[in-house]
Amino acid sequence: MTLQSTNSPFNEQQVELLNSLLPSLTNEQKQWLSGYMMAATTAGTGANQEHDLNAGTAGTSPGQAPAVKKQITILYGSQTGNGQQLAEEAKRQLEGDGFAVELSSMHTYKAKELKTVHRLLVIVSTHGEGEPPDNAMAFHEFLMGRKAPKLNDLQYAVLALGDSSYEFYCETGKQFDQRLAELGGTAITPRVDCDIDFDEDATTWLEAVRSNLQTDTAEVVQATPQLELKQDSNYSRTNPFHAEILENICLNGQGSLKETRHLELSLEGSGFQFKPGDSVGIYPENDEQLVDALLSELNYDGTEFVSINKKGEQLALKEALTKTFEITIVTKPVLEKLAAFSSSKKVSTLLESANKEELQAYIDRRDLLDVVRDFGPFKATSTEFASVLRKIPPRLYSIASSYEAEPDEVHLTVSAVRYDAHGRPRAGVCSVQCAERKKPGDTLPIFIQRNDNFRLPEKQDTPIIMVGPGTGVAPYRSFIEEREALGTTSPAWLFFGDQHFTTDFLYQLDWQRWLQEGFLTKMDVAFSRDGVEKVYVQHKMREHASELYQWLEQGAAFYVCGDEKQMAKDVHDTLLAIIEQEGNKTAEQSLAYLTEMQQQNRYLRDVY
Repeated sequence: MTLQSTNSPFNEQQVELLNSLLPSLTNEQKQWLSGYMMAATTAGTGANQEHDLNAGTAGTSPGQAPAVKKQITILYGSQTGNGQQLAEEAKRQLEGDGFAVELSSMHTYKAKELKTVHRLLVIVSTHGEGEPPDNAMAFHEFLMGRKAPKLNDLQYAVLALGDSSYEFYCETGKQFDQRLAELGGTAITPRVDCDIDFDEDATTWLEAVRSNLQTDTAEVVQATPQLELKQDSNYSRTNPFHAEILENICLNGQGSLKETRHLELSLEGSGFQFKPGDSVGIYPENDEQLVDALLSELNYDGTEFVSINKKGEQLALKEALTKTFEITIVTKPVLEKLAAFSSSKKVSTLLESANKEELQAYIDRRDLLDVVRDFGPFKATSTEFASVLRKIPPRLYSIASSYEAEPDEVHLTVSAVRYDAHGRPRAGVCSVQCAERKKPGDTLPIFIQRNDNFRLPEKQDTPIIMVGPGTGVAPYRSFIEEREALGTTSPAWLFFGDQHFTTDFLYQLDWQRWLQEGFLTKMDVAFSRDGVEKVYVQHKMREHASELYQWLEQGAAFYVCGDEKQMAKDVHDTLLAIIEQEGNKTAEQSLAYLTEMQQQNRYLRDVY
């Protein structure tokens, strides 16, 4: 049977679509569709009626209308992947509650569709000095601008991720929360600001969201039990895998001012899988000498037990200060809480000062031992002291190897951080632990951190340009090793820089071999201390401006990895200047060109 437009209420285009679809349907599919259309007709056509062909058919029988679910949109803005993973977990739990969930990165979401959304969850981190993450910039600009729609019918909730050691803590989440309210939205539950130890606070927020959404159950059906999402591994951020160190090698030559370690970790038994662009999170331990000095200054013996989380789990204080609590960084919230136990007028004066720069100058490069010595004695029990501390955050290191090439191990590139400040030597918690206190045969507690914002192009023939001075070169070793494993020989150009050619050319033999074999097409290097004038990667970009622009015009993806505060900014400005110069564009057109590249996933940054 074939429909004709002359004897039906459908136009010619609709008739053509129906005639192509109906013959392919089974009887069960036809019955299901009949039931769905019956439900859509009887439910009405009001603006608040929401129907979804994907809404759970479990619990319906042929000819019976599927239940209608409430729609929820979850948008995430994430630089390192934490926000994305929290958003995915929120989706899983809400679908288990019977909701139909649309999950999207702010980067790919069509902002103009926001006016049709009735329930919205925003999960967003703050990057740098109060800035949105790269994949949230365009959406943030739209929402803050004059074109943002009125959202009087919107219910929303915001989960903000940040680091309280920065002045503009959770600033992006705060801005989203305020703006959604200004546009007429109503909060489902108050915004929660999460510090680097975000797991418990994020769980509490999601529980509040689910509870408040379930109070209005008129459209919500009881969902059938959901299958758990397939997990590649039983190990995770909250349950790290203890990976054996196979190799721990210094990459720098004798006489270098740097110490860069190449670590190879065994993944045997972990179940971990990863892709180029992902990171490994390491939970480090504080230096025992620093812990002992802090205990001595506080006059605690370290054997007393203290709570380490909201569940009430306990550890001896010395072990907690070594393995659980952060003691090498001072934040304003921690300083404010400690001030309550101090009789020193200096700390109260510092906190009450209207000069934020004075407070920031004190906090910079100081640790808890400095605070205890500067503002003690502290009249606090060990339990009270421990209660104000943050947990040690995991340190993320870009993976420098390919799973396709070496699935049973993962390689990292770690620069040991050492410096003097305020009359004392200082050391990076994780980097110096790896450099000095961890040997082959020892283990490190690790997890895999996905980073979908820093991926090789989906099409293998897409040219790539990689900029990564110092340890910023690590993910590109993963990229090229992956290309070798897959036999990819499309154009690939690497810009690398460090201090000295003879001592600091990280992975030199690997790059030379890949150049010879065709997996790396071109490499330009900048060694800043080898000449009279300092030369950096952005200078090499300018030297090859014409060719670089030609690569961009041919669709190349451009990657930047490394220091955010200086290098990434300089590379960004240089790239804009090259586009303006070589493309004969205005500054505004150059910025629009780069913005379009970003929206096409052709300008990707992993900066820190």
